[in-house]
Amino acid sequence: MTRTPLALVGLLGASALVLAGCSSTPGGATGGNGDGKIQVVASTSVYGNIVEAIAGDAVDVTSIVASTSQDPHSYEASAADQLTVSKADLIIENGGGYDSFVDGLIEATGSSAHVITAAEFSHDWPGNEDHDHTEGDGHDHADETDAADDHDHGDETDAADDHGHDHEGHNHIEGFNEHVWYDPHTMEHLAEAIAEELTELAPADADTFQKGLSTFVAGIGELETSLADVAAAHEGDKIFVTEPVPLYLTAAAGLTNVTPEAFSEAVEEGQDVPPATLLEADKLLKAGDVRAVIANAQTGGAETTQVIDTAKAAAIPVIEFTEILPEGKTYLTWMADNIATLAATLNR
Repeated sequence: MTRTPLALVGLLGASALVLAGCSSTPGGATGGNGDGKIQVVASTSVYGNIVEAIAGDAVDVTSIVASTSQDPHSYEASAADQLTVSKADLIIENGGGYDSFVDGLIEATGSSAHVITAAEFSHDWPGNEDHDHTEGDGHDHADETDAADDHDHGDETDAADDHGHDHEGHNHIEGFNEHVWYDPHTMEHLAEAIAEELTELAPADADTFQKGLSTFVAGIGELETSLADVAAAHEGDKIFVTEPVPLYLTAAAGLTNVTPEAFSEAVEEGQDVPPATLLEADKLLKAGDVRAVIANAQTGGAETTQVIDTAKAAAIPVIEFTEILPEGKTYLTWMADNIATLAATLNR
């Protein structure tokens, strides 16, 4: 989803002198906080929590966007964020245009931190479509794409800077759903990449990272089993989504998205939905075939409200999903809750 581009010019100009000489030294030899631990910065708490699940207390993790009241699409970075990124040894971003503020921070600080981009591990990432990501693939990313190979961004494109990060490649990609954290299988691949990178940065903690990874992957397996159960009971059931946020999860649950593409695109881009598309959506909801409407709890607008009101009037249940980890949840418990809510709603 792309809405408001990040306005960093004034902030970066004001803080450039303050942050001069603060760039990170990969390897975590000293630790950005002086505690000797690897410093990991995640664009959102979703990715911060995945790192914590793998590494435990062996690393220090800072999530830039950590509240459901914040919208990553329009988040404006602060001088404190810039300082945090300048000390990072490893950065986890979503990519695909979702959290472009991270790229602005990397450019502003001249960070030489390792960068892992979650979107690159999606089945739908450009260049990955022809690769086999099935359960029997061994989860080996070595041959998936040049972009993800060995997590080295240094040769991606001529646009890559001296720190090996391709900033142009992280603009919004037409037709690509950047909300990849709603795909548990992609998150399994991401977790493997994180564990590998952490092991390179802190070999002494390799056993800790491997144990954390194994536990996380087992949890992903449980999520996929739950999704398969939903698919077995509700394959082909129709849903309407106000935005494409949950579509990876609903597709894994065997559900069919009947939302007019022009509707979700307009809402995603913060534009007015064409009247003809609104009429089409209204007819779909009143036809009686839609089993559930899924809305984004963190964003909204007149058209979204209209769809929700129409759904309620037609006795169609409305579910709200978030883009940021709810307080008190882990990635695994959050996804488990979402799947359970989806199943309970469809079973009504």
